[in-house]
Amino acid sequence: MEIPFLGNWRSRHQAERSPLVSVFDRDPEGAAELLAECELLRARAEGAGVRLDDTPLSLSALDQLPPRWRDDPEELPWIGNDAGLYLGTVVVRTVPGASWELRPDGQPVVRLASGREFDVVAAGLDWATTGSPELSQVYAEAAEH
Repeated sequence: MEIPFLGNWRSRHQAERSPLVSVFDRDPEGAAELLAECELLRARAEGAGVRLDDTPLSLSALDQLPPRWRDDPEELPWIGNDAGLYLGTVVVRTVPGASWELRPDGQPVVRLASGREFDVVAAGLDWATTGSPELSQVYAEAAEH
C-alpha cells in the first residue's frame, strides 16, 4: 500500500542523512578508519610529546595533557570531537565485541557486546571542556561491561 505523505517524509529524512551513513553502508571498516583519523587531536598530542597508538595507555597520557585548547573557543569543540572519536577507536580496537554504530541522525557511537551504547563524542566534548570524566575512566567503564 502506497501512502503518499509517508513517501514524502522518507524522501525528506533520507536527504538529511549524514554523509557518514553512506560510508558506513558501503564500507564499515573504511568508516572506522575515517573515524580513527582524529587529525587535530593527534597533532596536538604529538606536539606535546604524546604518541597516540590506539591503546588504553595513550588515553591516560591524553588525560595528563595541559588543556590549552580551552583557551581557543573555536578549537575546543574540534578537540572534543576528536577526543571522543579517538576514545571510541581505542574501545573498538581493544574491547572484545565493541563496534562502531551510527544513530539515525548519523552520530557515531560505540556499542559493546552487552548492548550498552557509549556516546563517545559527548564524552570527548565533556573531557575537552571540563576534564571530566577522564578518557581513561570512560574506557575503564566500557572495558568492564
